[in-house]
Amino acid sequence: MSRYLIAAGCVAAGLLAGPGAGLGEVRSPVKLDAAYTATLLGIPIGQISWTIEVGDNRYAAAATGSTVGLLRIFADGHGSATAHGTVNANDPVASDFVVKYVSGSSSDEIKIVFSGGKAKESLTHPPKPDPSGVPLTDANRVGVVDPMTALLMRVPGNGNTAVPAACERKIAVFDGHMRYDLQLAFKRMAQVRANAGYQGPAVVCALYFSPLAGYDIGRSGVRYLKEQRGMEMWLVPLAGTRLLAPFRFSVPTPIGLGVLQATRFVLAPEVEPSGAMNAH
Repeated sequence: MSRYLIAAGCVAAGLLAGPGAGLGEVRSPVKLDAAYTATLLGIPIGQISWTIEVGDNRYAAAATGSTVGLLRIFADGHGSATAHGTVNANDPVASDFVVKYVSGSSSDEIKIVFSGGKAKESLTHPPKPDPSGVPLTDANRVGVVDPMTALLMRVPGNGNTAVPAACERKIAVFDGHMRYDLQLAFKRMAQVRANAGYQGPAVVCALYFSPLAGYDIGRSGVRYLKEQRGMEMWLVPLAGTRLLAPFRFSVPTPIGLGVLQATRFVLAPEVEPSGAMNAH
């Protein structure tokens, strides 16, 4: 069970916008304060807090998460991630990404620095050569986004951003270990309501996972996600920007539907940029 949930969690937390996304056209600095609950068969198994600050041609994002309830028996863990970058024209340019996690007695830290359109990773525990693995190359590190920067989608033009076009994109993602593509396609529109904050339309996208390099071809979790045709991601707009962010993510598992859904999704103008924004 934990293999499928951890693999799905990596996609959910590491998912989601491609080189075409951008943070431009922000009328005033804004901050998103969101919280998500992960469930399996309706039973809570994890929680994530996520903040995003956008303004002055810069962005800063941070998330923390942990397992809860029954899942702690199988995979007790917690982690955090941060990302910073600048806005060049209409596109985000990532400058750094850090993720740390602890599971039982093991821990790991991944750092990625971006320069000249290329990613360079630093790993606490570099993988050992694997004869059954697909090796990473320098080309796999070019033209990619980190998982946190990838959580934002930009819809060009004017008017409403909660439109089918928000889903029509392919996403090139590098998480420090694996290079994969995420293909999105429009499925339908829906209405959502958080316990606190956002209520309104959501764009529901089908999601397809294609691993390219840095993985073991025999790894069951990766193979399962590659074969999946039932994954969905629900996007909602961030008022005052041309951006959308994930409100819900779902993936079928062999023992039931896994869902990550926002319980709090509060967007407010930033009066004073925080230290996280000023630091980068």
